[in-house]
Amino acid sequence: MNAPTQVPTVHVRGTALADPADPAFWRLPRPERLSAFARLRELDAPVLLTPRTGSRTPFYALVTHADVRAASRQPQVFASAPGVTIPEPAPWAKAVFGNSMVNMDGAEHAGLRRTISRAFTPRLLAAAEENIDAVARRLVDEMAAEGPGDFMRSAPSRMPFEVICDLMGIPARHRGRIAARIDHASEYVGVQRRGRTRLRIPGRGLRSLARMQLEMAGIARERRRAPADDVITALVRADVGGRTLSSRQLGAFFSLLLVAGVETTRNALAHGLVLLTAHPEQRALLESDFDRYADGAVDEIVRHSTPIIQFRRTVAAEHTLGGHTFLPGEKVVLLYASANRDASVFDDPDSFDITRSPNPHLGYGGGGPHHCLGAHLAKLEMKAFFREMLTRLKGVRTSAEPGLVDSNFDNRVRSLPFTFETRHPNGPL
Repeated sequence: MNAPTQVPTVHVRGTALADPADPAFWRLPRPERLSAFARLRELDAPVLLTPRTGSRTPFYALVTHADVRAASRQPQVFASAPGVTIPEPAPWAKAVFGNSMVNMDGAEHAGLRRTISRAFTPRLLAAAEENIDAVARRLVDEMAAEGPGDFMRSAPSRMPFEVICDLMGIPARHRGRIAARIDHASEYVGVQRRGRTRLRIPGRGLRSLARMQLEMAGIARERRRAPADDVITALVRADVGGRTLSSRQLGAFFSLLLVAGVETTRNALAHGLVLLTAHPEQRALLESDFDRYADGAVDEIVRHSTPIIQFRRTVAAEHTLGGHTFLPGEKVVLLYASANRDASVFDDPDSFDITRSPNPHLGYGGGGPHHCLGAHLAKLEMKAFFREMLTRLKGVRTSAEPGLVDSNFDNRVRSLPFTFETRHPNGPL
């Protein structure tokens, strides 16, 4: 039996509070972490925390809904550059792999985002919406054929990957290799590493990222020679300020879309099954009139699970927020996982209520220029999948607690046992 995790603390005005800057904090049971966030929200100003590993750069924790939302909508003060993750991307990594759009600000970010948005034409998006329903049907067919097992290894876990690949136009022969490289590239993001693995694992992740980008560069070259009706073709022919996108720009965007777009939605689907199993009255309500309650269910799943836990910002100009004056060069962390449980915004925030209205959750970011580009597609994928699964797999539910990853970046599910009533040709088992 594992020993209980020792609670790391930070002293604030004479009071000991659990410390989110310590990696051990993210190994605590989730209720304990949520309780710690609630105590931090009660303070009259953001707390300065110092990581105990890595760069040890201090940061202010923004934990209230109001502070996270305000900082998200003021990029001229709370900048995404030089990086939104902890640690920040190394300069050499940006030179090799390209700078991700999430790490950009101002005209650079706006120009690239505008170009990418134009590639998602109304016609392509309409076709994607039709395709999402077809993908959901096919994957639930496979799920039924495979039988109960681990949700994270079953057919539906491929839902966001298949949708994105279809939309982008990635040929089927490339998908198996790209899927494996996505898993390797994202496996240890936000996870504390010890001993020799601190050196070995980052190298494997970067190699996987490099190989994925090389593969995508090859597909891009094919599209330049032989255009198709897909996003890759639109992007290789697009321009930013009169220049076509470079290979690094394309590679950085493909990595963002494939890694971020796949992992977040896959985890949201898994958390959704956990929540619907744990709250049968909410599931019964959803099944009673799916079209009426589906949008609310998706929003509440995203709020309750918050797939992305946090992003970092760098203060670019002196500014007062939440009772504190921030100075240029200081770091702040936007803790979405805390903001989405703020009792000043959400009644009974720890409950799961698919009728919650309004539901101004920050699961896709706090608004502003960095609001999630794929939010609309993610919602459609979740609705299509739950419609198919709940109506066609009788009694589908989790059969054990999910195996969660101790990450300070995303609310990732490693394993999730599930079951449903299987049938023989002559009737139910």
